[in-house]
Amino acid sequence: MSGLRERKKAQTRKRLADTAFTLFRERGFENVTVAEIADAAEVAVSTLFAYFPCKEALVFDAEDEYERALTAAVRDRGPDVSILDALEAHLVPVAQPTASGPSGEDFVELVKATPALLDYASRLRHRWEASLAATLAQEVGVPADDLLAKTLARFVLDANFLATYGDHTPDDLKTVFERLRYGWADFGAGRAPDSAAAAAAE
Repeated sequence: MSGLRERKKAQTRKRLADTAFTLFRERGFENVTVAEIADAAEVAVSTLFAYFPCKEALVFDAEDEYERALTAAVRDRGPDVSILDALEAHLVPVAQPTASGPSGEDFVELVKATPALLDYASRLRHRWEASLAATLAQEVGVPADDLLAKTLARFVLDANFLATYGDHTPDDLKTVFERLRYGWADFGAGRAPDSAAAAAAE
């Protein structure tokens, strides 16, 4: 029963996000109200807000999945794959949103044309930056507030943001990664010991 309930919730969430995106593309983000989205999706406004805290979040409905995939790209990389190689493979080219949703070009075009969405994307970037920095620190075996881990996370996500929403290409982002390798070539070269193995060695 819980599985059916979760599937219905996922379907409602997707219907709301897809409906909102279609209306935003047709009329512009600022010209569509939350009430109109709820009405078009055949749900109550209160239901919409149960799934999305604000209108901007309807566009970035995959933000949690994106954050998980970003950190997993580092955490689940192969034993011979460097941190920078793993991040480059994950971010170039950017695959957002997923194939089941609007095309990536449509998504980027809408965000670039809408200041409120660009601001929301920037705030999300800071949240993802913190998660990535924490993952980098854990993988390398340094304190959670390590400045090098925080700096690398910021460089990577700032570059990705500029490449995605600016007038740049995937090749430009590749060039950034090549430059980063000069300073972070050995960052994470020695994988942090497994926590269980470390505890057993004590």
